[in-house]
Amino acid sequence: MSTRLSRVKSGSRRAPRCWSARKSTPAWATSWHASAADGPKARAELFGGRSQLLIYHFMFGPSYEGGCPVNSSIADSFDSLIPHLKARDVTLIAVSGAPIEKLLTYRERMGWSFNWASSYESDFNADAGFSSSPEQTRDAIEPMLNQLPAVAFRNAKEAGTDIYGYLTELFGFSVFTREDGTVYQTYSTTGRGVEFLMPYYEFLDRAPKGRDEDEGWQLWIRRHHEYDSG
Repeated sequence: MSTRLSRVKSGSRRAPRCWSARKSTPAWATSWHASAADGPKARAELFGGRSQLLIYHFMFGPSYEGGCPVNSSIADSFDSLIPHLKARDVTLIAVSGAPIEKLLTYRERMGWSFNWASSYESDFNADAGFSSSPEQTRDAIEPMLNQLPAVAFRNAKEAGTDIYGYLTELFGFSVFTREDGTVYQTYSTTGRGVEFLMPYYEFLDRAPKGRDEDEGWQLWIRRHHEYDSG
């Protein structure tokens, strides 16, 4: 749990790894399965017939009523990216800890169509360091509760859970490859390492006011249909 908690505490300060470091990350064999819209999937099936698999660990835990608003802003771009990634032998999916029925209901609400798998009946997200039990989370979070950023509490409320239920999940990005029938993990990141999935920041960084988050880190981010019109 210590590694997982350090991600919660220092997520906003993590810098992305460089491309050369990602390429040299040693691959290691892993075994897991998940539930998808059309039923249970073994690890190889999630590749969709391709040799490379990208997974976004979307914060949507068992106690959530809806997906995290910030994670939702990230997922907004997935559907437009997928055709381009498929052309390069790459499959992109999301994985979350909530039951598949909750994920599919929320996907329809948000107007998305990308593949979303559930690790609710699997240890995959926990083994990868992106899910923990409510008991583990409470024991670990309580000593550092006053150090969490305000956006964590806002997101928990918007997701329909409390801070402990919210932090049973963490966000992140993992990469897998399949060679000669064996699946290997080649990369994983969290914190600032996922900013490449937030294109609005790249645009804001080039605007005169920049990110302009002095009033609170990421507190302005909403689900795409929840912003004030204007």
